Amino acid sequence: MLRIAICDDHPEELEVNSEYIREYLDTHTLEAEIKEFSHPDKILTTIETESFHLYILDIVMPMVSGIELGKEIRRIDREAQIIYATTEPQFALQAYAASPINYLVKPINKAQLFDTLTLAISKADLAEEQTYAVKTADSLRVIKLSEIVCCEYRNHTVLFFLSNGEEVQSRTIRESFAKYTSLILKDRHFLQCHTAFVVNLRRVERFAKDSFTLCGGKIIPIAVKQYAAVRDTYMDYLMARGSSND
Repeated sequence: MLRIAICDDHPEELEVNSEYIREYLDTHTLEAEIKEFSHPDKILTTIETESFHLYILDIVMPMVSGIELGKEIRRIDREAQIIYATTEPQFALQAYAASPINYLVKPINKAQLFDTLTLAISKADLAEEQTYAVKTADSLRVIKLSEIVCCEYRNHTVLFFLSNGEEVQSRTIRESFAKYTSLILKDRHFLQCHTAFVVNLRRVERFAKDSFTLCGGKIIPIAVKQYAAVRDTYMDYLMARGSSND
């Protein structure tokens, strides 16, 4: 399901944006979860554990500007769609540091917003709602792929590190780690960079010759013999991601 976050410190503007979006969704028979935020601090806290396909952000807000908020969203999620809606047209050039899909000046023109929503939704990666079933020692856990930060093979089990900080451990597996994670690796966001590690490329913050640093600071090793292949795959991923946001 499409997930939309709206952040605006003016209650009346927040309400107008929400009404327009709900009208758009009704007109196009789309289901979506909409979350409203009246302060940038609240959305910053939320995106530590939740992700959204689409963000609609004001720019002039207390404490944290919409531009800084957009940069932080982009650091965590390279593929989310960002729309700026503001009364201040002079920030347009600065705003593009967050690679927004559009920059709308208030009062919002509904037709222009609707056209932008159509474009943003067409680019949104809704496939991230795919899930993976993990058999643990005492239950069966169904995990969204988008929530997996990385997987680690350890003592014949697989540890799943999730975006909310939780760790889920599989029961003992008989097959190889590569075979066990093969369904996950079919998703273009995931890459096996070591015999014992699979990473979610959406969570990568830094790439080095010997490791990935993930959002939150976790460091994942890259096997020496796999470096060239990992580098090429990661570069291809970044190029594909960049072209999808053009």
